[in-house]
Order: sequence, then C-alpha cells, then structure tokens
Amino acid sequence: MKYQKGVLQSRQTTVAMFTRFVDSLVILASSVWVAYYFVELTDAANYLAAFIAMMSFYAICELQHFYVSWRTTPFRMEAWRLSVNWLFAFLVASSADSMLDFNMFSSITHQLTWFGVTWIVLLLYRRLLKMILRAARGRGYNTRQVAIVGAGRLGQELAKRINRSPWMGLNIVGHYDTSDYVESDHPEPIARVLGDLEQLVSDAKDGIIDRVYIALPVSKQAYIASLVNELADTTCSVMYLPDVFTFELLHARSDNLGGLPVISIYSSPMDGSNRILKRAFDLVVGSLILLLISVPMLVIACAVKWTSKGPVFFKQHRYGIDGHPIKVWKFRSMNVMENGDKVTQAKKGDNRLTPIGGFLRRTSLDELPQFINVLQGSMSIVGPRPHAVAHNEEYRKLINGYMLRHLVKPGITGWAQINGWRGETDTLDKMEKRIEFDLDYIRNWSVFLDAKIVFLTIFKGFIDKNAY
Repeated sequence: MKYQKGVLQSRQTTVAMFTRFVDSLVILASSVWVAYYFVELTDAANYLAAFIAMMSFYAICELQHFYVSWRTTPFRMEAWRLSVNWLFAFLVASSADSMLDFNMFSSITHQLTWFGVTWIVLLLYRRLLKMILRAARGRGYNTRQVAIVGAGRLGQELAKRINRSPWMGLNIVGHYDTSDYVESDHPEPIARVLGDLEQLVSDAKDGIIDRVYIALPVSKQAYIASLVNELADTTCSVMYLPDVFTFELLHARSDNLGGLPVISIYSSPMDGSNRILKRAFDLVVGSLILLLISVPMLVIACAVKWTSKGPVFFKQHRYGIDGHPIKVWKFRSMNVMENGDKVTQAKKGDNRLTPIGGFLRRTSLDELPQFINVLQGSMSIVGPRPHAVAHNEEYRKLINGYMLRHLVKPGITGWAQINGWRGETDTLDKMEKRIEFDLDYIRNWSVFLDAKIVFLTIFKGFIDKNAY
C-alpha cells in the first residue's frame, strides 16, 4: 500500500497564491525603502536582510499552513498568525546579522523601523484585500451556494454563524435532513428545510449547490456514509462538521495524529508556548506582589505568633495540576491543624478561629503566603482555588467533571472567586456553581483573562460576605 503523508490537506486558493507573491514583495520593498531612508543608499547587505527575512517568512508560513483559504476565518485570527510568523522571520534575519556580522542595519532604530514598517504594510494590504473581497461578495461575486445537511442543533448553529458573517460569501440554499426528521421536534430552523437527502443529491446534480456542509449528529453515521457516497457523483465540495454538541467540550481544539484528524474533548490550555506565558506571568507578577506585601506579611506573621500558640504557617495537602499532591501555604487562622481524611469548612462564628483568624480569612490575608507556592511552581496566581484533599474525594463523586479543574495549576484567586463563589460551600449547588466558573476559566483561558482577574481581585476578591 502506498504511504499517505496525511489524510487532511490545507486548501490552496488563488488568493493564497497571490498573497505568497505580495508578502515577498512587501518584505523586499520595505527593506529597500527603510534602508534608503536611513543611509540614502542601498547595498548588498540590505538586500541580504530582505532575502533572509523573505525565505524565513515563507518557510515559517508553509510549516504553519498559513497560505490557505481564510474565507471563513475572522481577520483577527489571520492577523495574529501573520504577526507571529513575521516576528520569527525578523528574529532569524536579526540573528543572522549578529552572528555573521554582515552590517545589514545601520542602527537599532533602522532595524526596528524595518520590522514595524513591514509588519504594518503586511497587515494593511491583507486588510484591504479582505475588504475588497467582502465588497465583491456583497455584490454577488465570488460567492458560494451552500446546503446544510441537518436541521438540528449543529446545523442551526452553522446557519447562524454563516448569516452573521456575510463577508464569507456563503449563501444558504436551505437545510436538508433525513426522512425521519420531524419539524415539530426541533426549533424553527434559520433556513427552511427543502427536503430529504435524496432531494439534496438531486439538487446537487442539477448544479444549484456549490458546497455541502454535513451537520448530522453522530447517531446518523449510516446516513452520512451513504450521503458521502452519493455526493461523489456530483461536482459539489463536501464538508463534514463533527458533532461537537454531543460532548461538553473543555478547551477543545483540532489536531492530527500522523495525518489523521483528532478533536480533543478535554484538554489543558497549558501546553507549549501557553505554559511558558503562564509561568512568565506568574514569576513577574508574583515577584512584584511578593515584594510589595513582604512588610505586611511580616506584621501578620508576628500577630499570628503573638495571639495564639502554634506555628505561623499552616501547610495543607491539596491537589495540584494533574491531581498531583502539593502543600499549600497559609497563615494559620485556627487553633486546629486539620489535614486528614475529614476537613470541616469554616463556618460563621466558628470557635476554632484564633483571635485574628476571622479577620485574616474574611480579608483573604491568610492566603498571602501562597505567593511562595507561586514562585515554587506548585500554584499559579490565577486558577481554580485548591480544595482540601478530603473535599476533592467527596465532590468528585457528586459533580460530573469536578476533577477537570486540575487540568491547570490551582490559583490564589480565580474566575469563581471574583464572581462571588468563594467561602463555605454548605450546599451542593454552591460547589457546582464554583466548578462551573472554574471550567469556564479553563475553557477561555488567556494571559489577558489572568490580568483581568488579578485587577478585579483588588476590588472583588479580598472581602466577601461568604468568607469567614
């Protein structure tokens, strides 16, 4: 059997071929123009810089499958990918200049100006191209007539997104569904149901459809296989949408395994560069905060020692990332050191609290030593709050998806806490709500979300009516 490089291949278009050429032209032209501005004369070294950057940019874009159809993708995603690729190409050219001492740039200002000018022009011309294509599609040019197979939840969600994005140039002909489809069992679809799958094949053969999106649930696999076979006798492009609504996805993403498509259902966002960004954020922000709170922490430590017998710090066993045990640092706020199979949550007026324990817990000052955990790497500044091991073992049996919160490091503050879900969880509903926000954080994680949570914690995270 002949070896297959991969089942899935990126779709090449005329626009993609055009942008390949223009990208190289922009890099060359901006290099010459900026060099002329700074030194009033271009030489071989300037052209060498442009050549190295062009080749690097092209190679990186090819490896990243950047030159594909962006018809159905928002411009911000294309712009982000382009920016990252150009940054790497610029770094390659700059590194070559440093190592080989070619003097490709007259100054650091010349170098940075070239980077900025090229980046801006690359973005601007692509934005202009997108606007031209959008205008053309609005006038009926470069459009596609599409049929959606399936009028259920997935098919209707697809129809909504197409209708919200006229710049894609996709005109919905209608829905088609299986013969056992009953319209009264579903909400009214965005586009009307034109018939069953036999009618779809007939319409496709008549040439009134350019593209077919199959959006049937996984229970209809037999219908899907039969339909794909029938559509092979037409000239339609056929697209298949996995039924993602069958599962409650957590940070879902597509991948490939030796060329075979794979969709993750439960996945941690802390892979590769994300892990590095998260750790860098924790180290920089954590070090600054620890520096600012060092004196208050010393005062609190003295107060804990003077007002009650026992150690200043209480290290409790918790679950960290991937469910591995960690020891979480806290200022001791109780006269007991519960750390076993049964841990009783603090209640209002709890007689186990030290003289200053209630104040420390209400203001979250007892949590400040956890910045030591952050620098150690066992915790993050932002993440799901770590629960006692005993509570984990209790709630993992009661709440579906509870342990998925351990796909990331536990945090000092979190999305649940700034939304009011902190303190005692004396009912299952309260814990379920906290877990809902924890999983929502993992699903939508970004460094900007972490920064937002840290900022909001200043106003919402320290004092809460539920904390005692």
